[in-house]
Order: sequence, then C-alpha cells, then structure tokens
Amino acid sequence: MDYFPLFLKLKKQNCLVVGAGTIATRKIELLLRAGAVITVIAKDISPTITHLQKSHELIIKVKEFEASDAKGFSLIVSATNNSTTNQLVSQSATQLNILINVVDNPELCSFIFPAIIDRSPLIAAVSSGGASPVLARLLRAKIESIIPPAYGQLALFAEKFRNTVKKQIKQPAQRRILWESALQGKISELIFSGRQQEAERQLKKLISNSEDNDDTGEVYLVGAGPGDPDLLTFRALRLMQQADVVVYDRLVSPEILDLTRRDSEKIYVGKQKQNHTVPQDSINKLLASLAKKGKRVVRLKGGDPFIFGRGGEEIETLLEQNISFQVVPGITAASGCATYAGIPLTHRDHAQSCIFVTGHLKDGTINLNWKQLTAQNQTVVFYMGLSSLGEICQSLIDNGCSSNHPIAIIQQGTTANQRVVTGTLETLPQLASAKNIKAPTLIIVGSVVTLHDKLNWFKVEQT
Repeated sequence: MDYFPLFLKLKKQNCLVVGAGTIATRKIELLLRAGAVITVIAKDISPTITHLQKSHELIIKVKEFEASDAKGFSLIVSATNNSTTNQLVSQSATQLNILINVVDNPELCSFIFPAIIDRSPLIAAVSSGGASPVLARLLRAKIESIIPPAYGQLALFAEKFRNTVKKQIKQPAQRRILWESALQGKISELIFSGRQQEAERQLKKLISNSEDNDDTGEVYLVGAGPGDPDLLTFRALRLMQQADVVVYDRLVSPEILDLTRRDSEKIYVGKQKQNHTVPQDSINKLLASLAKKGKRVVRLKGGDPFIFGRGGEEIETLLEQNISFQVVPGITAASGCATYAGIPLTHRDHAQSCIFVTGHLKDGTINLNWKQLTAQNQTVVFYMGLSSLGEICQSLIDNGCSSNHPIAIIQQGTTANQRVVTGTLETLPQLASAKNIKAPTLIIVGSVVTLHDKLNWFKVEQT
C-alpha cells in the first residue's frame, strides 16, 4: 500500500492552489465542495476562475509563487505546467509539513487525489496510487453505475436513527445485524423511492422485533474455491463481508482472506499431514461455541466444503446443538485446477467418467480400491496425495495400469503461482521431486492429461 486512504475535513481550512488553468480549476471545484477557503496564486487567471472568485470568494494573487507563500495553509496543490515552479512548491510545502499534491507528479506529492464517488454524506474514493489515473476513473464509473444517488439519503436515514438503535439494542453484534437488514432490502427500497415515513415505520418495527430475538448466532460454511479470488460466488462474498468471525484453513489464500470484513476476528485452524494445528473435533466445537455467543461465523474452506472438506462433520455438530447454518458450495480443486491446467476431466475420446479420491485416509493410509481406479476410459483425481505420490503411482501399476499411463500434478492451481508437471506413472515421482513441487497439489491420472500441452490456456509467467 503506497498511499494510506484518509478522508480530510477541509471545511473552513485554508488551502492554496498554484496555477489557474483547466486542471487547477478542477482541483479548486473539488476543494470548494469540501468547504475549503481557497487562495489561488498564478500569473494568468482564467475566466472560469474569475467567475468562481465571484461566487465563492476565492482569494486570488496574480504573481509568481515564492517559498514564503506556502506559510499558513493546511493543504497545497500545484497545478502548473512549469516543472521548476512545481518543484519549488513541493519543497516549500514539505519543509513546513504541509500536505502537498503536484498534479501528475507522484514523486513530489505527499497525497494524491482519488477518483471520487460522491453520495454525500457517503463518499467512496478509488486510487491507483498515481500509476494510472485513467484506470481509477474507469473504475469509479463502474462503481457509480451500481450505487444509486439516493444512497446519500440512505446514509442520512441511518444517521437519524443511529442513537435510537444504540440505546435500544445494547449488543454491538446485534446492532450490526439490524443495520445490515435495514440497509438492504425493503427499507432501503422505500428510501430510494422517496417513501421516508414508511421506511421509518418499518425500521421502528424491526428494532422492536430485534429485542425479542434469540441471541444465538449462525455459521456459514463457505467454499473458497481452489485459490483464485475471482472464482468465489456472490453469495460467498456477501456472507464473508458480514461475518463477525472468520475460521479459516491453510488452503485459503491471503487474497481471499482480504475480502472478509476488516474488523472481523480471524482464527486460523489449518491442518497439514501429521501436524493438525486444531483437531477437527475442536474445530466443530469452536464453531458451535462462537455461534452460541451470538456471533455470525464464516467457516472458510479451500475448495468445496462437502468434497474432502469435512463440512459434513461440522454441520453434524451444529445440528446436534440446534445452531442455524448455511452451506455455500465452492469450486472444488479438481474442477478449478484441471480447468486452469487445460486438462478436461471428461472428454469423449478419453474419459466418460471421473473419480475423486483422497491421497490419504483418516488413519494416514491410502487403502483404496485400486482395481476400480485402474479401469479404462476414466479420470482419477487424487486430493492431498503429494506425500504419497510414489505409492500411488506404484499401486496403480501393480493393479493393471501401464507404467506409461499419463499423470499430472498441479501445484497451487488457478493462482499466479500455478505449476503443472506431467509425466507417466513411472516418471512423475522423480519429476515432481526434481521440480521441488510443494503442497497444495492435485494429482490427475488418465489419458486426458495428454491434452495439457494443446489446451494449456492459462499461461503463468515464470520468474
């Protein structure tokens, strides 16, 4: 993060703008909207700024900027096309610890102007850190298209009832739930359509009902997919952003964890082979305990909760204790990783069925139905099989597969760190070792693997 986002209160604050051209005018108009008292220094004053002087009482000084001109201001903007002047303005402001922006010159700035979505009192800002202002403006346009202007009225509505809600509902978690319910759905639609009084009646009813609600929370079992944040479902994202607590495992990427609510409590319960940070039974009890405290809990799992994700065991505990829950499917690793590796799990010329199996069972063994797994015209996907790769390959050969049968191993599939190694049952263990393949991985066995070179559409730059 090159720039920390802050919102400054500039009402009645003295601000200086050096320059009086088109760009300077835009900055002046923005600062005026924030209530700033503006001084303009420039040798030539445009007609637009002359008009603004009359309507907003600008202080205009027709002169060259000098270092002493910087004194007494809270914020300075330099918007000239003279590099020497811009450098002097920046140096003068910096020496006085005054916030400085030199337009289109991030190196001389202590702050930059974002692209602003103004739904006052609701304000959103987008910045590229100066890397691409045009891209920031394009993103602003996208955001503006999905945020109705009436969102400002919704914010004022919430402000009006904020103290009322705080007095009547003592628990912060319950207040948050009430506001999330009020600010989306029926009440918000009433505000958007201008029916303020009806919205107030509905909110008062909601407040009254919430006082009688059960304090028990809820658990959301959310499939985080194989790694790429873009593969999350809309429902998963919504629940992640409203949860009070996030319980996550080691397959959840930092990029996905960043999409959860900023102030939510994060609890890591990752497990590795022979190194269970938190045993599964303890995880089950933890989810129930948090919900009983009135928390909304997201149990964030890599892939899909019901495909080798132990989700079934977790909701059994929740059912036994009468705790409300939801399950949100995710893209399982087999589907996501195979797709990004250009390996179709089924194909008319190669495989008419697909089997998912785990690379190790509950007791650490891989005692599988190997005869079934060696059948022709099928694809077999092994989850969590890296440490047993040699044993898997040999068992398939011993039970009827050719030593030349195709196999692939995919590391960190769907992410920028994806690596795919293909070979045969005879060669892959050595190849994977030579390539230093690390978990998390997925193993695909079958003739569909031969399509990888042809269908490998997801190109990852190797560094």
